[in-house]
Amino acid sequence: MTGSTPRIAVVTGANRGLGRAAARALAQRGFAVVLTYRGDAEEASHAVEQIRAAGGDAIAARLDLADVASFHDFAASLLGDIGERWGRSGIDVLVNNAGIGLFGRLEDATVDDFDAVMGTNVRGTFFVIQALAPHLADGGRIINVSTSLTRHVSPGTSLYAASKTAVEAITRSLAVELGPRGIRINSIAPGPTATDFNGGAMRDDPELRSSLAAHTALGRVGEPEEIADAIAALASSDLRWMTAERIEVSGGSLL
Repeated sequence: MTGSTPRIAVVTGANRGLGRAAARALAQRGFAVVLTYRGDAEEASHAVEQIRAAGGDAIAARLDLADVASFHDFAASLLGDIGERWGRSGIDVLVNNAGIGLFGRLEDATVDDFDAVMGTNVRGTFFVIQALAPHLADGGRIINVSTSLTRHVSPGTSLYAASKTAVEAITRSLAVELGPRGIRINSIAPGPTATDFNGGAMRDDPELRSSLAAHTALGRVGEPEEIADAIAALASSDLRWMTAERIEVSGGSLL
């Protein structure tokens, strides 16, 4: 560790896409960042290298949201890693970005699909917060990534939208529980964004991008950096009187 003791942010699912963009945005604003990943250690290592090359600092840690039984050990390992590298015994910001999206119409949904989406997006997010909240500094911030699909609807999105609606409800309830410690918790609801989520459709399919742009007030699909900047704003002290809110960042999608 060099220099002064930094503020520390943990971003789940940060090896790619929106999570990686959020990690970069936080690093640019002076946070030391822990990027969690589930399966691709090489991708996570590359994301860490990018942040360090830009003058920030980051480390990677494996976390599988579907494996709730591992969260206690993850928290202990995390604290050891940040203590060794940055001399800290806790964190300041938790961004719950990791999740899965399985899409399909009612007749095609399976019990396994339901359990995977709810188990990862709802159960996993809730128990990650439970595991890390004791180590979150008083006055810290939690940012849960939701979706604009909790406001508007589209065929085949019922499971995913339901899981993120649950995350938004958790956000509001925990704002009351964590408020006495000065911890703010909000949810960010991205609209259609050009990432590799759902196979990268919104990034790589020109026809889909054009269709979505036609139903968006600002006339285009969003970029991951635009969502990341909103996450960083919530992590800052600029929005210190905001908690329990759902902030949609969708360019005016499907108004």
